[in-house]
Amino acid sequence: MMNKWKFAAKPQRAMVAFFAFALLSLAGCGSFQNYPAAPAAAATPDRLYKIGPLDTLNIVVWRNQDLSSIVTVRPDGRISLPLVEDVVAAGRNPADLSREIEKALAKVIRDPVVTVIVNTFQGLPGEQIRIVGEATRPQSVSFRQNTTLLDVMIQAGGLTDFADGNGAVLVRGSEEGKQYSIRLKDLLKRGDISANVDMKPGDIIIVPQSWY
Repeated sequence: MMNKWKFAAKPQRAMVAFFAFALLSLAGCGSFQNYPAAPAAAATPDRLYKIGPLDTLNIVVWRNQDLSSIVTVRPDGRISLPLVEDVVAAGRNPADLSREIEKALAKVIRDPVVTVIVNTFQGLPGEQIRIVGEATRPQSVSFRQNTTLLDVMIQAGGLTDFADGNGAVLVRGSEEGKQYSIRLKDLLKRGDISANVDMKPGDIIIVPQSWY
């Protein structure tokens, strides 16, 4: 399992390297106007939520109050429960995790019935949406079904006074890093809803600094 987590860490290191390169490019170029416009309709099909590190889970074991608990997924993606020392939670949907815990508990109690409820959401790091550069609050946000660019920028607090909003770029991780131009100034300052686009898991929004 350790190899699995080492493998999973490689894309994260690559993403950090990309951030560094992209931000250096902002200083040299100042604009991404030569990229194609982001597609207005890029809705993601309905998908089951995958548990991520730091999610809080309510584990309910029917008729076994002492075995039920509220746990936080550790940074290594695992959880520990009464009678179950280590279970991999990250990357699984709640129903699959419920079945896995039932299998583990079946060794010590008869016919366990387990329900996993996600109380707080972080999601998998590779599926989060990241906002960097001249946003008021650069951050990573959890992907939600039907999330739009406007939703994400509201959560990031909009743009700073130094932002080149219409020079921003969307890096689409689900398309191997393909880059699109986005018009944040038109969307946020001028209310041009045609500049709004649907987001996908793993998207990165880079907001450069204005030169004037």
